[in-house]
Amino acid sequence: MKRAMRQVSLFVLVSVLLVGCGIMGGKEDAATMNMQEAAENADKMLDATINAIEPEVEWAHGDTTSGSCDLTRRRVVTTVISDQRRGNFLGLIERFWKKNGYEITSVKEGKTHPAIFATSPQGFGIVLAIRGEGQAHFEVNTPCVKRSEVAAPTSKPNGPAYDGVEIPRPNVHSDFWSEDTPVSSTPPSSS
Repeated sequence: MKRAMRQVSLFVLVSVLLVGCGIMGGKEDAATMNMQEAAENADKMLDATINAIEPEVEWAHGDTTSGSCDLTRRRVVTTVISDQRRGNFLGLIERFWKKNGYEITSVKEGKTHPAIFATSPQGFGIVLAIRGEGQAHFEVNTPCVKRSEVAAPTSKPNGPAYDGVEIPRPNVHSDFWSEDTPVSSTPPSSS
C-alpha cells in the first residue's frame, strides 16, 4: 500500500513539475489565461475524454487543487473496469488523445496500476491512472496561468455527485467494461 501511494505521489509530482509550472512550455493561448479560464479548458478536456468512452462509464468529480499559478481538475470513474478489459479502456483513451493532437509523453505499464500521461496542444497535462481496486482516475494539470478565483466544475456527473463525501471504489456494473472475459478479436458469426 505504501509503495502504491508513493507511485501515485510521484505521478502527481512529475505532472505538476512538467506541466503545472510551465516546464513543458505551454502555448501562447494558455499564457493569456487566468485560473478560471484554465479550469474551464481542463473541464472541456475531461468532458471530451469521458464522452469518448463507449459504452459510457459512470463518473464523479474529484477534488480541484491549486498551486500558486496552476490547478488540477479530477474525475473518478465508479464503473468497474475488469482486469480483462483494462487494456481496452487504456487503448481507447490513448487513441482518442492522439486523434485530438495530444502528445503521449509517458506510459506506465503494469497489470495493477498502469497509467498514460499526455500533453494537449495548449500545454495542459492529462493523465489516466488506474489506482486502488482498479479505479480509473483522470486528471488535467494546467500550465502556469494568471492567478484568479476558480469556480466549481459545471459538468454534471452521470451518476451520484458525492458532494462532501468520499467517492466509493468502483461499484457500478457495466455489461461491457465489467466483464471478466477479454474482448473477442473475431467478429461474431452470422447463422
